Amino acid sequence: MKIGNIDMAGRVVLAPLAGITDMPFRLICREMGAALVYTEMISAEGLVRGQKATVSLVETCPEERPIAFQIFGRRPEAMAEAARRLSEIADIIDINMGCPVKKVVKGGSGAALLKDISHAEEIIKAVVLASSVPVSVKIRTGWDRPGVAVELAKAAEASGAAAVAVHGRTAKQGFSGKADWAVIARVKQDVNIPVIGNGDVCSAHDAARMLHETGCDFVMLGRGALGNPWIFREINSYLYNGSIQEAAALEERGAMLTRHLSMQLARMSETTAVKLMRKHAAWYSHDIKGAAEFRRVINHVGTAVEFEEAVRDFFARRLLQQRHAPGPACAI
Repeated sequence: MKIGNIDMAGRVVLAPLAGITDMPFRLICREMGAALVYTEMISAEGLVRGQKATVSLVETCPEERPIAFQIFGRRPEAMAEAARRLSEIADIIDINMGCPVKKVVKGGSGAALLKDISHAEEIIKAVVLASSVPVSVKIRTGWDRPGVAVELAKAAEASGAAAVAVHGRTAKQGFSGKADWAVIARVKQDVNIPVIGNGDVCSAHDAARMLHETGCDFVMLGRGALGNPWIFREINSYLYNGSIQEAAALEERGAMLTRHLSMQLARMSETTAVKLMRKHAAWYSHDIKGAAEFRRVINHVGTAVEFEEAVRDFFARRLLQQRHAPGPACAI
């Protein structure tokens, strides 16, 4: 399957997540089978003005391709210039029209554009004209009512977008409540470009059900991948082989967490890397007995060595307990 002229080796993609989908996490997810990865949300204004914090988000490498760079902004001119620059290194330029975060919406960007489709069209047309790679648009079902998604998706297609991703919640919902997959299905029925479904996919069964119920072309995972990059491997196995793989073993989870830290250390200071990896440690361990105590320890370590020791100790203890746990009682 394709998005524009970009071949996609699979139907499951990694969502853009602010503060999370940096290059190390994207690389890990690509290794685990993500067909496409998205950068964190990049401010078009910040990029054009050369703001250091924004420019740092543009880091990429060949091993994570195909990659979509997601941009947000209000001014078509700034969005077009950002797209022109990024299309030199991106496979896809994605326009964020769904972020409900207050500071983004307050500036008239992200989900605020769900309330102004004519302006959204101006932005899409400007970005498509400036970009040398396919352009996609990520939207929600609406601002406070779900009917907007179909209208905006059709406008995006008419404006030259190569794909549209639909998160099945309104902006007002944020991440609460249940995702409305029926809206994703309606969008798929009304446009001819690929549709990416997003919302409440946390397992292989969820992914297969979304594809079946909505007819969407791709499934996008966000929170379901936190601490669980193996979910891409599991979904691909189920979709293409009909088999459910076992969850990642404790050894694999501990090793991946340690590797994730080392990847961060290669690109930032030790102090920054350790602080950043605390949240990932919580996600990698969230469903394991003793995770609360592990988080307490991790949140107080200050060096990479201490972090790695805490990881080894926690996962080794859990593994030992697992091996010595009594088996099921035998019925006689």
